[in-house]
Amino acid sequence: MVASFRLASSALRSLARTTPASSTASPTIALRRSLPTRLVSLPISSARSFSSSPSTNHGGKGKPKAGEGIKLTFKKSNGEIIETVEANEGDDIVDVSWEYDLDIEAACEKSVACSTCHVILEDKVYDSLEEPDDDENDMLDLAFGLTDTSRLGCQVKVTKEMDGTTITLPSATRNLRVDGSKPTHH
Repeated sequence: MVASFRLASSALRSLARTTPASSTASPTIALRRSLPTRLVSLPISSARSFSSSPSTNHGGKGKPKAGEGIKLTFKKSNGEIIETVEANEGDDIVDVSWEYDLDIEAACEKSVACSTCHVILEDKVYDSLEEPDDDENDMLDLAFGLTDTSRLGCQVKVTKEMDGTTITLPSATRNLRVDGSKPTHH
């Protein structure tokens, strides 16, 4: 910035010396014509960054290599199997459902502001998880078909201990969207 200011000041002084007083051209227009098209930029080492934190990607890690993932079976509330998929350890259930185009909505995009990612877990899996926090419990109170082992899929991280488990989707969800559209994961 300082270098750019010095360059402009220098060009203005030289313009004042070389432009006759009777000239009809405005000093500003003449100055613009005499300035270089590129301004002098500061060296990168003097630039300041806003953050030193590493960037993170939204969503999961993608599908694991065949045979290397944690197997999860998704089923409808009537017992009909939807699909058995493989997930990465650390992904949440919503990431897994988006990766395989399963019918878990997550209208709030995992911000714990709705209950559209409500899932029903097996007893042993539910018992192995930490207790839901107050925000999750508040949203679960709004969930359709709430059970003793209900959780929000966005809050359940896949672990190796979940290998072979079945996740049941409720028969319906409560969502304030009235147009029937579903948000897409981006």
